[in-house]
Amino acid sequence: MQLTDRFLDFADQQLTPVVSLMGFTHLGLYLSAPPGQEGPPLILIKQWSSTNRALPAADVDPELRQASEERRWYPLQDAGLILGALRVELEPGLSWTADLEEEMRRCALAISHALGRDLECIQLQEELHQQRNQLKTLVHQLRNPLAALRTYAQLMMRRLEPDSAHLSLVDGILTEQHQLGRYIDALENLGRQSLPNGPDPSTAYLLPPGAAPQRESLKELLLPLIERASATASLQGRPWHGPSQWPAWSTHSAGDGSTAEIVANLLENAFRYSPPGRAIGLALLPDGLCVWDDGPPISSEERELIFHRGERGTSSRDRPGTGLGLALARALAERNGGHLTLSVEPWRIQTNLPAQGNAFQLSWPQPALPAATA
Repeated sequence: MQLTDRFLDFADQQLTPVVSLMGFTHLGLYLSAPPGQEGPPLILIKQWSSTNRALPAADVDPELRQASEERRWYPLQDAGLILGALRVELEPGLSWTADLEEEMRRCALAISHALGRDLECIQLQEELHQQRNQLKTLVHQLRNPLAALRTYAQLMMRRLEPDSAHLSLVDGILTEQHQLGRYIDALENLGRQSLPNGPDPSTAYLLPPGAAPQRESLKELLLPLIERASATASLQGRPWHGPSQWPAWSTHSAGDGSTAEIVANLLENAFRYSPPGRAIGLALLPDGLCVWDDGPPISSEERELIFHRGERGTSSRDRPGTGLGLALARALAERNGGHLTLSVEPWRIQTNLPAQGNAFQLSWPQPALPAATA
């Protein structure tokens, strides 16, 4: 295994002064061979010498076949594993002292720790390289069924009558296909782009590049989400309550599309975690919006915990999920100067909402939006 230049430089800084000051003729750094590899168990990686003679490989070194008072071996051990060894030879006529032994043990300890971290780093880089190759393959394979989905939807669109009630559903399929394409592009570009500045740069990965063109209003982005929510509620046999009014702010540009992303995550959470048969709705407010359900209120001790990365409520731990949706949604809201909060009394947000349930309210600073209109 090829060690990094950083580790070799560190070993050189540790051992070069020792050779010149302590009366050593040779000092060799050996690495343990990987399990199952043919050849010597120790591989000579680097050596230091006060003479011009170089040490041969361990398996052909005749000096190692006979005992020597001048030679010492110091194991390089980290976390219970033998990673290699230091071979040290004194000049003829000199003898080992307590100070020499102590100095070499110190060097061996420092190099052991550095070698362990270096091997871990190399292993992680190899794993990352393999994962990137797997990701590239998956992204490539995803494009084929996605293109087929778009083709089928376009064929369906052509076969429907101009006044068909199903046109909006097919148009929704095309919209979702386009959004999936953006996410696939984002996956393909992971690691190539620097993250933007912000309170939580990792939220950049929630939004694919160009997710919301400036010409689109928030209303235009929310309509497909509302249609999808209505269709999902119909399939699940639960009541759905969409917005009855569109405030003036909804007709303005959606900016980077983060509000639509937040709503998409809130709706997904509501459909996934609220009990079957319970109502779900999206209400538009003068200064924001809220996604609500009339299921059992989230317990008081978990109302802030669920906004933390990887944390989920006790009632949802037996269901699939990552515990990232609410954390990312709140991070996106705060990045744009807004707030995402939970109320278990939705009627306090809007009087026609249920008395009890879970209402996730997204709000902006008051001056950020124009006055609401019917």
